[in-house]
Parts: sequence; structure tokens; C-alpha cells
Amino acid sequence: MLVIPKTLVVNAAKDSTELVAKLRAFHNASQTIEAKKNFKWIGLDLEHGKCRDNKEAGVLEPEMSKVKSLKFATEAAITILRIDDMIKIYQPSKEDPNSYANAVAQGRL
Repeated sequence: MLVIPKTLVVNAAKDSTELVAKLRAFHNASQTIEAKKNFKWIGLDLEHGKCRDNKEAGVLEPEMSKVKSLKFATEAAITILRIDDMIKIYQPSKEDPNSYANAVAQGRL
């Protein structure tokens, strides 16, 4: 699940190792330390290259869009896996009609 944050950080030309490690530390603390439950809202501020409280900054993601995306991706994967016929693309022959072997076979030589 860290592929998306890491890709975003790299695309923002920031140190992905450092920022993703800080993000993981915040999220781990939110799950293990009762007093730091609000750390679950920590996200990345790529303009300033640091972690911030996204809820406080007003950055919220609708759950419904994530659920729908996962459902559509799952349905697409299932559809691809159900295809039982191999699709074969016709490749034109690469034989040269003027080759020696064709000339002999056609009686031209």
C-alpha cells in the first residue's frame, strides 16, 4: 500500500525514503499508542516536503470512490481471468517472395 505515497513523493522530487518512513512511523504510532490515535490522519505535504495532519488541512478522501475503484478493478481482473480462449494475432509471413527457395519451388530456376 505504500506504492502510491512513494510514487507521489518521487514525482514531487522529494526524498521518498525519509518521507515514507515518517508516514509509516506516524501510522504505526496511531495504531499502537492510544494517546496518538489522531495520527491516523497524517499524510504527505509534498509542497513543503513534510508530513502533516490532513484532517486539519481539510484534505479528505471520500471512501465511496475508493470502494468503487477497488470493485471495478476486481471485476476487471476476474473478467480477464475468465477468458479461456487464447487470442492469437495473425502475423503475416516474413518470407521474401523473391528468395532463392521460393524461386526454386516455383520452377523459376
